Amino acid sequence: MPAYKVKVKWGKEMYNDVEVNTDEDPLVFKAQLFAITGVPPDRQKVMIKGTTVKDESWNNIKLKEGMTVLLMGTKEELPQEPVTKTVFMEDMSDQELASALELPPGLTNLGNSCYMNATIQCLKTVPELRDALKKFTGSITSGNTIVPAQSITAALRDLFSAMETCGTDFQPIILLQVLHMAFPRFAEKNDHGTFMQQDANECWTEVMRMLQQKLSPVPYTEGANDASSAQHTNLIDQFFGGIFDSTLTCIESEEEPETHQKENFLQLSCFISADVKFMLTGLKQKMQETLTKYSSVLGRDAQFKKVSKISRLPTYLTIQMVRFFFKEKESINAKILKDVKFSLDLDMFELCTEELQAKLTPMREKFKIIEDKKVEEAQKAKLVPQEPPQKSDKKKKAYPYWFEDDIGSNNSGYYELKAVLTHKGRSSSSGHYVAWIRRKPDEWFKCDDDTVSMVTSEEILKLSGGGDWHCAYLLLYGPRVLEIEEEDEPMATS
Repeated sequence: MPAYKVKVKWGKEMYNDVEVNTDEDPLVFKAQLFAITGVPPDRQKVMIKGTTVKDESWNNIKLKEGMTVLLMGTKEELPQEPVTKTVFMEDMSDQELASALELPPGLTNLGNSCYMNATIQCLKTVPELRDALKKFTGSITSGNTIVPAQSITAALRDLFSAMETCGTDFQPIILLQVLHMAFPRFAEKNDHGTFMQQDANECWTEVMRMLQQKLSPVPYTEGANDASSAQHTNLIDQFFGGIFDSTLTCIESEEEPETHQKENFLQLSCFISADVKFMLTGLKQKMQETLTKYSSVLGRDAQFKKVSKISRLPTYLTIQMVRFFFKEKESINAKILKDVKFSLDLDMFELCTEELQAKLTPMREKFKIIEDKKVEEAQKAKLVPQEPPQKSDKKKKAYPYWFEDDIGSNNSGYYELKAVLTHKGRSSSSGHYVAWIRRKPDEWFKCDDDTVSMVTSEEILKLSGGGDWHCAYLLLYGPRVLEIEEEDEPMATS
C-alpha cells in the first residue's frame, strides 16, 4: 500500500509528516486535513504541483516522500452578499440622511429670520407647550384681520403641526408674516430692501407674551387645594413663571422701614461683569443689587439694597445671558464676548427662600437615596467582577416634578438643560442665531435654519463664549425627572 509522509502548507501554517495513502480516495485525505486544520472538505482546494486533487481519484498524481501539498480554504463560511446594497452617509441625499438619523425638521431662513427660527426650535422642545397648542382652536385671522395674540398662537400651532409631519425643512412663511404685522419693528428693512436682523430675545419675549393671552393652564386634579386652582390664569405663567420675594433696605437710614414685595418673572438674567466666570455667579449678583429709591424718612432719593430670593420655581427655567449693551458712539447693541460657563445640570436650591427650600427637601432626599445606591453599586462592581447588566423588565415609575398643589412648578430645584439659543457676531442687529436642542442625555441637534446636524454634549459646553464662535444667549432648562424601578421606592429620611 503506497503511503507517504508529506508537508501541508495552509496559509502561514506548515504541517509536517502528514500521512497520505493513495490506495484510498482523496476524500479520506481531505477528512484528515479537516481534522488537522478545521477546514471542511467542501471548502478545501488541495493542490500538488499545480494540479487540483479531486474527491474521487488521484488522477495519476505522483506523490513523493516529503513533498509539499498546498491547501487553500477557510474554516468559516464566507459571508453572503447583502440583499440590500450598503448606502454610505456621504452618498445620501439630505432627505435620506435626515430620515436615517431621525433628524428634527429645520426651518428655512426667509431673509434674516434666523432669530425667529432659533426661538421656535427652542420652544418646540417643551411638550406641555406643544400639547396646549394642539388644543387651541382659534384661527389665524378674525374677519380677515390680524389679532396679534390669537394670530401668532394659531400660526405657531400650525407650524408645530407641520414640523411634526413634514419630515424635512419647512418654510415658516405664515408665522413670519403674522409676526411682522403684529410687531412692525420686526419687519424693518435696510437700505437694500431686505429684512434687518432682529434680537432673538425680543422675539422670544413677544411670542411668550402672546401665548400668555391665549393658552389655558393645565387643570388641577380632583382633590387638589381649591385655592391653588386659580393661581395661574394661563399656561405660560404656570410652566415658565417664577416668583421673587424681595426685601428693600435703606442703606442711608436705619429708621427707614424695610419693604417686602413679590415680583413675577418669565426669565432670569445673568449680567456679565469682569468677575463673573460662571452663570450661577451672575444670577446671584443680579439678586443682590443697589438701586435709588425715594426715602420717606429722609425726604429724598436714597440708596437701597435689594435682596431677592425665589419663592416659586417654574417647571421650565429660561435664563438670558445679558451679552448686549448699547454703544452710543456707534449706535449699536454691542456684544460682550466674555466666556461664562454654564452646566448641563443646574441646582437652584441656594437661590430660593427658606420656605421654598423646606418644600424642595423631600424630593431632593429621594434623589440622594437613588444616587447613593448607584454609587454603592458601582463601587461593588469594581471590587467584584460582574456580568454585564441585563435589560430589566421591571416597570419604571417617574415621580411628578411639580408640587401637588402647583402644577407647572419644580419640586426639587434640579434642572437639566433642554435647549440653547446662540448668537454669532458682534452686535444684536447683525450676526446669526442658531438653536441647539436636546432629545436624549447625550443626543443634541444643531438647528442652523434648514441645516440640522447631530452634536454632542461637549460641543454644547463650548457655547459659553470667549470669542467669535457661537455664544449662549438664552438657555432653557427643564425639570430633572426622578425615574426608578417600582420596587426600589426610596424612603425619605425623617
